Amino acid sequence: MVELDNQKEAPLPSDYNEDSDDSDNTQLSDESDFEDSSADNDSDSSSGSSDSDSKSELEDGPPAQDNSGGDSEEAESQDEDDVKSEGGSEGSDLHQEGGGAESDSSEDEVAPRNTIGEVPLKWYEDEPHIGYDIKGKKIKKKEKEDKLGSFLANVDDSKNWRKIYDEYNDEVVELTKDEIKIVRKLMKNQAPHTDFDPYPTYVDWFKWDDAKHPLSNAPEPKRRFIPSKWEAKKVVQYVRAIRNGSITFDKPKEEDDSYLLWEDDSGLTEKANHLAYVPAPKQKLPGHDESYNPPLEYIPTQEEINSYQLMYEEDRPKFIPKRFTSMRSIPAYENAMKESFERCLDLYLCPRVRRKRLNIDPESLKPKLPNKKELKPYPISCYIEYKGHEGAVTSISVEASGQWMASGSSDGTVRVWEVETGRCLRRWEIGEAVNCVTWNPLPGIHILAVSMGQDVLLLNTGLGDEEEQQRIKELLLVDSPKASDETGKKAPSVTWLKDDNHDGIRLRHLKTVTSVEWHRKGDYFSTVMPADILFKSVLIHQLSKKLSQKLPFNLRGLAVRSTFHPSRSIFFICTKKTVRVYDLLKRKLIKKLDTGLKEASSIAVHPGGDNLIVGSKEGKLCWFDMDLSSKPYKTLKCHPKDINNVVFHRSYPLFASCSDDSTAYVFHGMVYSDLNQNPLIVPLEILRGHENSNGRGETSFCDIVN
Repeated sequence: MVELDNQKEAPLPSDYNEDSDDSDNTQLSDESDFEDSSADNDSDSSSGSSDSDSKSELEDGPPAQDNSGGDSEEAESQDEDDVKSEGGSEGSDLHQEGGGAESDSSEDEVAPRNTIGEVPLKWYEDEPHIGYDIKGKKIKKKEKEDKLGSFLANVDDSKNWRKIYDEYNDEVVELTKDEIKIVRKLMKNQAPHTDFDPYPTYVDWFKWDDAKHPLSNAPEPKRRFIPSKWEAKKVVQYVRAIRNGSITFDKPKEEDDSYLLWEDDSGLTEKANHLAYVPAPKQKLPGHDESYNPPLEYIPTQEEINSYQLMYEEDRPKFIPKRFTSMRSIPAYENAMKESFERCLDLYLCPRVRRKRLNIDPESLKPKLPNKKELKPYPISCYIEYKGHEGAVTSISVEASGQWMASGSSDGTVRVWEVETGRCLRRWEIGEAVNCVTWNPLPGIHILAVSMGQDVLLLNTGLGDEEEQQRIKELLLVDSPKASDETGKKAPSVTWLKDDNHDGIRLRHLKTVTSVEWHRKGDYFSTVMPADILFKSVLIHQLSKKLSQKLPFNLRGLAVRSTFHPSRSIFFICTKKTVRVYDLLKRKLIKKLDTGLKEASSIAVHPGGDNLIVGSKEGKLCWFDMDLSSKPYKTLKCHPKDINNVVFHRSYPLFASCSDDSTAYVFHGMVYSDLNQNPLIVPLEILRGHENSNGRGETSFCDIVN
């Protein structure tokens, strides 16, 4: 019983720590007083307990052997209690210094050591101590280190970035890794605890496994999936109120315009409410010599003033410093009225000065083009005339070597000419107006393709040596009439026939053929039949196998002309509105070029293959750079009538166009290898002298550039 009483009377350090943790800093002073009294009570109780123990031992006598173990244990526990009660204050200090390592809960944290109560910490700045401990003794401050020494010490310390100075406890605290993680999470506005889940799983409190009946059997109301009529009426009312002006919105507050006192605002874009805003001229900043009481060194002497009078007016100083005792003694400005008059005169005459007059030199509006002399050679005048056709010449074509030229006319004849002499070498009577004449591009195969009506003739010109003629005859050999159609239908699209009259091959089509174009290898050629949109009007023929096939593409327009790429397996089809580019190997559309013309009539591809020109029946010529855009790079309005054909030169940077107005335009068209530089297009010459036949020119232009 004595031990129990002693345990109740003597408070333990742990109890003090719990109380100190739950209390604020304002209660620390009261608790320290309480601890002092409790320490005295502990000492009294410990002495009383020792006396009672001695009395109980005398009264009871020696203990029995059976209870010796229990008594010894009780005595040891009593001794421990006495030790705890006697060293209560020391244990509490040690416990505070140790940081409460024995406790695992966050509530058992050690209270601050400097118990200063409600007194501000700055009151102790000039004092050698800071607060008091439990026994009432002053807690001395630590000696402050030299800043230079502390800086050098921190430089060598790799953990210096973890250390912070605690002003309240006057000590340096090193943060642990866990504390640094918590600080970083707080800086990112995240929960500091690692076990916190920002996205917890949703718990449906109205769903359970044994549910047999729903919470409500009521059907879904209409308002959940039908727009509210009441809200629509309200919106209409608000809209009408805003339109009528009954509901107004607050206008944003306009900031007061600041006036630049010494800065020149003539270049500012801000203007006043009136239209002719003229900013007032700004005065220069005043100097020391312009002060009403300047230093003595700025004031000139009488001799200097007299010398100013002898100077020229432009060399004389405009301002002479004067000294006044006060601001009140400064006289009025002499030139005030004069300057105000000049200012008013400037404002009066300002509209005449500010009027923007466009003094533009007409020559500056012309594009800067190179000199024509630098772009030679190009055709300037008529060199030779080829006479023999009775009707209008509708088409011409030059052989690959440039030695011979073929021409077709509306009189139903085809002629082969020698270019240099103008001598007619061969003549064929076709019996029908010729639409197109093209020469095979291979130098050793002198075959001429002629289109008239629904037929295409492949003629042997008879040029070349015996080996070349033998090869040409083998190519133009057809044993029996051969129908070619890749679709498998009964009605063939093209029929290959032997033409004994002209010693060649006749390809009979279903519609009228307007143009023929050869492939660069000389074995393939294409024909165009612009008859119907639904009818596949473009065919490709192979001369060696005597086969013809339709293109597996939907043209989406009426085809006008077609041509092959000069170096790749690409095929161009020109419709009335667009140019469609196809890859024959992959069998797909590569690009679609929008001409922007009413009706295109002809097409030609640059020898490089990346540029092309398109002529139209409205007299316009479009240049396309396929690497740049699908729109025309340049559109040239050159001819007043329809353009019949366009063509590029094979070696020179020239291209030309011919029209029904009996003229041919020659242009310089340079294409650069640098992709950052645009093509250079320069008009060079207009070739005239052709005769008209029924309002149309009698010749084409291919002989000009090829």
